[in-house]
Amino acid sequence: MRFMRFWPLMIDSGPMAAVCCRRILQKMEGLLVADVNPTLELLHTHRCIRSFATDSVDEVMLDRIVEAAWRGPTSINGQEISLIVVREPRARAQLAEIAGGQPWIAVAPVFVLAVADFYKTAKGCQIAGKTQVAHEDPEGLLVGALDAGIAIAEMMLAARSLGLGVVPIGGIRRDPQAVIDLLKLPPLTFPVCGLCIGHIAKDATQKPRLPLASFRHDETYDASHLASDIESYDKTLLEYWRRIGRPDGLPWSANTAAKYQSRYYPDVKPVAQKQGFLKD
Repeated sequence: MRFMRFWPLMIDSGPMAAVCCRRILQKMEGLLVADVNPTLELLHTHRCIRSFATDSVDEVMLDRIVEAAWRGPTSINGQEISLIVVREPRARAQLAEIAGGQPWIAVAPVFVLAVADFYKTAKGCQIAGKTQVAHEDPEGLLVGALDAGIAIAEMMLAARSLGLGVVPIGGIRRDPQAVIDLLKLPPLTFPVCGLCIGHIAKDATQKPRLPLASFRHDETYDASHLASDIESYDKTLLEYWRRIGRPDGLPWSANTAAKYQSRYYPDVKPVAQKQGFLKD
C-alpha cells in the first residue's frame, strides 16, 4: 500500500490520530487512483464527434464494441434489446435523411441502432406457455428505452477506449415508421436510439454542462438554486458558442424551450401503438 512510511506517525500519535491519518491516506489513495484511472478519464472527457473519416472500422474492434453492449445489464435479465449494425452506405444515407438530415450518419462507416425488442421476449413467454402483456403498459416501453440507453452507453465507452469517435442519434425517432420499414423490424419492436461509430477526422471540444449542483442531489431533491444555476449556465454556454465560432448558438434555456414547447417527435406514440405497445 502507498504511504506506508506514515504508519509510524499514526502509531506514535495515539489511536484517534491513527484513525484520522488512516482516513486521510485513504482519501489520498482514492484521489491518486482516480487521477490515473483510464476509464474515468474517458468518461470525464466525453465529447460527441460529428466529423468522421470514411475508413472502415476493424471487424474485431466492432465485435468487441457490440459485445460490451451485449454483456450489459437489462431489467430482470429480460435482454429485451437488439442491435442492428448498419454498414451499407445507401442504408446509412437513408437513415441520415430520416433523422432530419444528419450527414455524419452517412459518413461514419458504422451505425448501430438500439431496438426495444419485445418480439424476442414474447417468443420466450410463448415457449414458457404464457402470453406476454408487459409491452402493453408504459413500463414496458420505459424499460426498453432505459436498457437501450445502457447499451448505447456501453458501446460509447468501448468505442472510445479503442480510439474511435461516437455520437448518439435520437433523431431516428423523428420518423420511426421509416426506420422500421427500412430495417425490417417486426411487431413489438421499437427503434429507440442510434450510434455513429468511426475514426475521428476532426476532434470536437467538450461542451460545458449545467452546474453539478443542479445534477447531483444528496438525500432529497433540492431546487433552491436551480434558477440561478440555469441563468449562470446560459451565460457559460453562450461564451462557449462564441469561443468555437458559433454565433448562432442559443442559451440552454432557449434551446431547450424550442424543443420542449411542443411534442417534437409526434409520431412516436402512434407508431409505438401500431407496433403493439401502449395498449389502453
